[in-house]
Amino acid sequence: MEKNMEARNQIFASIRRSKERGGVKSDPKAVEKRLTEHPAGLIPKRSQLEKAEQVDLFQQMAENVQASVVRLKSDQDIPAAVSDYLAQKNLPARIKLSGDERLTNLPWSENAGHVSLLEGASGGDDLVSLAVSFAGIAETGTLVLHSGPKGPTTLNFLPETHMVVLRESDIVGAYEEAWARIRKQQADKGEEFLPRTVNMITGPSRTGDIEQTILLGAHGPHALHILMVADDA
Repeated sequence: MEKNMEARNQIFASIRRSKERGGVKSDPKAVEKRLTEHPAGLIPKRSQLEKAEQVDLFQQMAENVQASVVRLKSDQDIPAAVSDYLAQKNLPARIKLSGDERLTNLPWSENAGHVSLLEGASGGDDLVSLAVSFAGIAETGTLVLHSGPKGPTTLNFLPETHMVVLRESDIVGAYEEAWARIRKQQADKGEEFLPRTVNMITGPSRTGDIEQTILLGAHGPHALHILMVADDA
């Protein structure tokens, strides 16, 4: 253990020397100020756009990282869009979905009656999942999903195909704006802390570790399909 700590200290000392910095100095007031005020970092100019342009940028960036995107006029179009995607990809007509009312209250029997719906967390044997994104980040085409009673985190990682509903009105320009929305949501609910888990998902799972060749689905879903809904009602 002592050898490990010694090696760790040597590595950090080398980093500080290269950056011409001294040791770490603790300033409780500075730490408290940063934790309470949440100063924003540098926001990329490409995300500082009007809403319609942010929506277009989100789609462009998401598709650049192999996610597929379909635009819908309202939540009522979701069941048919899900059914169409399952048929196009030759996937089983069986999905595990979160308990979000935006999904559970939809007219599934009318527009996708042949699709079998199961609610709750994934046990690892589900091929397709459907969840609702808390926000979308235009600068990178990233989805933000957080855990909760109606948002099991397992739906984001275990099924091979991950479908996500995202309202256009929930798309923001930069990461800082997404964090601000999460903090406001928690404050409005009287919650002192952030959700236990916040997942930021940019495209399907991938790795380039083997011979620098990109492989999809290495550590999670190999397909990400985003249902972008214009209705902000």
